[in-house]
Amino acid sequence: MGNQAASISYSIQKNFWVFSLLGTLIAVASGFLIARLGILGSAVILILPPGLLLVGGVLAEPKFGFLVYVQLSFLVNALARFLPISIPFGMIIDGILGLTVLSLIVNNRRLSWKSLHHPAFYLVGLWFFYTVLEIFNPESPYRAAWFFHARSFSLHFFIVTCTLLVIDLTRADILIILRTWLIWSFLAALWAFKQQYIGLTTNEMIWLNSGAASTHILFGHLRSFSFYTDASQFGAEMAAVSLLCFIWSFEAETLPRKLGYLFLLLVYFWGYAVSGTRSALFVLIAGYGFYLLMKRDLIKIAIGICVAAPLLFVLKYTNVGSGNYQIQRMRTALNPLEDPSFLLRLKNQQKLANYLKDLPFGAGIGTSLDTGQRFSPNHWAAQISPDSWYVELWIETGRVGMVLYIAMLIALIAIGVYRVWHLKDPWLTSTMRGLLAVFVGIAVMGYSNPVLGQFPTSSMLFINALLFTTCNRWDKPTPKVNESPIPQPL
Repeated sequence: MGNQAASISYSIQKNFWVFSLLGTLIAVASGFLIARLGILGSAVILILPPGLLLVGGVLAEPKFGFLVYVQLSFLVNALARFLPISIPFGMIIDGILGLTVLSLIVNNRRLSWKSLHHPAFYLVGLWFFYTVLEIFNPESPYRAAWFFHARSFSLHFFIVTCTLLVIDLTRADILIILRTWLIWSFLAALWAFKQQYIGLTTNEMIWLNSGAASTHILFGHLRSFSFYTDASQFGAEMAAVSLLCFIWSFEAETLPRKLGYLFLLLVYFWGYAVSGTRSALFVLIAGYGFYLLMKRDLIKIAIGICVAAPLLFVLKYTNVGSGNYQIQRMRTALNPLEDPSFLLRLKNQQKLANYLKDLPFGAGIGTSLDTGQRFSPNHWAAQISPDSWYVELWIETGRVGMVLYIAMLIALIAIGVYRVWHLKDPWLTSTMRGLLAVFVGIAVMGYSNPVLGQFPTSSMLFINALLFTTCNRWDKPTPKVNESPIPQPL
């Protein structure tokens, strides 16, 4: 040990000039950055070393890149909300996925490329191929805008699909993903409660005053949005994890675990309530109904209906709780034809039908919403708000693209149901039932909100789809001794 230390000391002394020169260059570069960029330069100096370590870690292990992607899917919205820097934080996701792809190539010899021979790969690959062909859509007014929407439409989905199929994802990794989802959602709910009952930060007030107040302050009531893109996105996430905990509370075998999930359910459900997102109610309705069908147990289906039916009856046909704004907001979701905003959506969809009747492949990817307003503001597609994920797909990829996308979702769900019905392991069965139910619920909600294309909902849906369509690779005939039947509460 002493000889090794002496050797290191001698090496440092021998090459002292190298270390001196390197230190001088780093000091000069740091001083230059601070002088030119101020606080931003200091931030770059602080971020650069861990950033280099992150890059090295991803290149060395693609699974690490994927797990970083999961965390960043939740973090990028918080960064955009709270950091006083006007940069496209979503590009961070593109960067980590790009590094992960590079890592897959670098580590190709130890990956299971034969696993790409899977129905999920062909389904997602076909959709991705179609969106690539949309680059050549002659109706597109500005083809370079393709990249901005293709990322959420198909590019990220395709990369996640390839990654999850070829890496050695374990049951422990699944638990990391699920616990990440629950922890971030819990923090998001707490921040929403802070917004609702304590107040907003300066950056949040600036965001509302920049135009968001028209949709986030209704009749004097704030629709909490936490650190997500908006209240609709936040409400969808809260409804999704509420459904997960509701299902897992049924599946739990011990009272402490049931109580743990019921506590989380209460927190998440109230988070959904303060978001004021009416359409998120259908995540719960559709997802819970689908879960009951997957159970294939008439007694449990009957019990589930007996639990849900009275609640829906009270919401739709009574005035119980009307004095509470959140409850009344949920109630209006069950009476869409009495809702002016829903009627306006139908009117807009009729206008779109007239524009799109002779455009089977749509107006081109990147022509609607903010990207369309940025690159082709005078185009009709940029002037009509889609207010729906499927309507956005209809505008940009046409009826051909919309049908192909919905067919892909249905096929993925069908594969998932088939796989789950043949599972033998109780833990895996319970977990995948919950993920399938959430996937179906969010897919139904996509009719009224574009949440399927926003972080973190989009990331979790991509991951969920690959987990339940390939769940047989983690199946075991019998659970291990003392193994929890479902992920333990946090």
